[in-house]
Amino acid sequence: MKSVHTPIEVRYAETDQMGIVHHGSYVVWCEIGRTHHMKEMGFHYPDIEKAGYLFPVLGINIDYETPAVYGEDVEIETWIDSYDGVRVKYGYIVTNAKGETCIRAFSSHVCVRKETFKPVAIRRALPDWHEAYNRLAGTAAAGSAKGGGDDGVWH
Repeated sequence: MKSVHTPIEVRYAETDQMGIVHHGSYVVWCEIGRTHHMKEMGFHYPDIEKAGYLFPVLGINIDYETPAVYGEDVEIETWIDSYDGVRVKYGYIVTNAKGETCIRAFSSHVCVRKETFKPVAIRRALPDWHEAYNRLAGTAAAGSAKGGGDDGVWH
């Protein structure tokens, strides 16, 4: 698995007065893509929380290209862009049914203990996740084929 594709039908509540998807809705879609990617890796995020760990967002960067509109079908492509043992960076591309890119995005996350919010090494806390992240980091065709670089610049 290099990347995961998640379909979304644009809902009315996700649009603004101009009839296009509100910029904040894309962040929610990235989360939907990320949790779908985790499931495809064989993991269920609520199980991680039950084990006492969280993956808060450190940062998110979104480049907006073509607006999505109400009633349109879009697809979120999600992949692991990079992983250093503590932080993981996901990449996302949302495209519409015409194949036009709506957004390109990255989000960075760190694994922390739920009770202290202190970062932990994923290889010790969640060895199965560590193995999966190492296997998948930077291997997605999406990141390189569509121009995404680790520097956050689209070439």
